[in-house]
Amino acid sequence: MLALLIGVASTDVSGTWNFTVEIQGGTGNPVFVFEQKGEKLTGTYNGLLGKAQLSGTVKDDKIQFEFTGSYEGQSIRCRYSGIIESPTRMKGTVEFAELATGSWTAVKQ
Repeated sequence: MLALLIGVASTDVSGTWNFTVEIQGGTGNPVFVFEQKGEKLTGTYNGLLGKAQLSGTVKDDKIQFEFTGSYEGQSIRCRYSGIIESPTRMKGTVEFAELATGSWTAVKQ
């Protein structure tokens, strides 16, 4: 078990991830491309809210990132936080400004 925890702690999430995001209003399937250098996370979001640059952090098995997207001309700040379950799976929660909250799961391509 300790070896598994150590393996997760050193996981690099760089790469392309397929997300399933569930909020009260429905489900979306954005694609995120992450680039991780140490604890610093950058990358891109591509989904219902357009394309956007993101920034965040990865610490041990915790991931947090945010970006600002656009929907019907309105800017929406999106904040994701979660747990890295394995090198190819993560899950967590999301806040879309003051508009909605939900959950997400992700699988690495």
